[in-house]
Amino acid sequence: MSQDTDNQLLGVVLLVRHGDRQGFYQNPDTYTATATQITPLGNQQEFLLGSYLRSLYLNESSPSYIPGMSTGLFNPSQVYIQADFGDENGVIYDSCVSLTQGLWPATLSNNITLANGTMITAPLGGYQYIPIETVDPNLSIALEGFTNCNTFNTHTTAFYNSSIFKEMAAQSASFLDSLPPYLNGRSVQLENMWNIYDFMNVNDIHNATFAQALPPTYLAQVQTLANWHEYNVFSDQSIGGIGNIAGLAMLPSILNGFADITNSTNPVQLSITAISYKPFISFFNMTGVASANPSLAGIVNYAAAVALELRQPSEGGEPVIRFNFKNGSDADFVTYNFLNRTGDVPLSAFIDAMAPIAINTTAAWCSVCANNQDSGCAALALATEQGEAAARPKISPAGAGVLGAGLTLIVVALMGFTLAFFGVLTISRFGRRRSRHPGTFELKKDGESI
Repeated sequence: MSQDTDNQLLGVVLLVRHGDRQGFYQNPDTYTATATQITPLGNQQEFLLGSYLRSLYLNESSPSYIPGMSTGLFNPSQVYIQADFGDENGVIYDSCVSLTQGLWPATLSNNITLANGTMITAPLGGYQYIPIETVDPNLSIALEGFTNCNTFNTHTTAFYNSSIFKEMAAQSASFLDSLPPYLNGRSVQLENMWNIYDFMNVNDIHNATFAQALPPTYLAQVQTLANWHEYNVFSDQSIGGIGNIAGLAMLPSILNGFADITNSTNPVQLSITAISYKPFISFFNMTGVASANPSLAGIVNYAAAVALELRQPSEGGEPVIRFNFKNGSDADFVTYNFLNRTGDVPLSAFIDAMAPIAINTTAAWCSVCANNQDSGCAALALATEQGEAAARPKISPAGAGVLGAGLTLIVVALMGFTLAFFGVLTISRFGRRRSRHPGTFELKKDGESI
């Protein structure tokens, strides 16, 4: 489907990477991460991104203005924001705060008049405190599906043992062997490629002595290897394969964002999800953006952003999605084809491709990742065990026949109570809600908006 320049923007689902940070180490086998901190540069990168997004979507004179969106004071009924609070410690959340400062800057309109007639303006010239939902990977798998995922770890090990990996290791050995003077004792094995790149990139930005000593082509060569390494770890030949787990777990957030926009009674027109680089890799792989644009098959830059714009064609019909991407300091968004189509893609086509593979529940993640201990899986296992125990009454066969139906209801109720108690199960109709974690994506039926 070609792009319609006259169609109306209905809303936007944004995916945003954090800004510049200090050094960061990830276990090459499990991607367990160490803590780090955002830098003032990272804060500035996110603030500038937020300002750019404001000029694009919250500016009534912009052709991409989202109709009806508040352009001054933040309106919580129009926006949903969530940030990963696990990977890279608080860097992603802190980045998201800076992003919102650019989107909704301080304004003297952020005031209140007291009963005695005194007008009070919020601190810092009317600073707006924007609510951001933090997503802890210990409680929700939504933004870090790869964490504690045993089958993903197996996938990573298989990649390291593959022939293509061994070939690349042999081809790059001489170059990697030249890196120790610039790595402060870090391993130069290809398995450690992410940590090699990150150490050199961080120091090239923040250490003048290091930057001057580093040979001109080294960082670019290291980044090329790191892009190849990370893309193979966080992607898969199958759209629903375990290599895409970071994207599969994030899909419900994207689908919920579109459902919120098309909610005719209470539309939430702007959805923001702040994440690390990993879900970007999986999502670009799953949508075909990376295969069509090999330069995007790798680590996106700091403060990179995907804007999935939901638009209403001028000729009518169902809404369509436009895929825009801005790689960090790039001046503007660039529009990309995706899902092997040309131009804007019908919303139904996106849902048909993504909804069946989305990991909607903790139970599904526990099964896919072969985990019965972490991220709520232990509670699920306990509920199952209790349910099975309750289903084995010590009564006669005749009595069992009489009580069977009643006991089934008791088992279901007991399992539901246990899951709800541990926060693993939420029982509700899909709709606008402050928290989406834990929960599921559900397409509305019977004439309701998708």
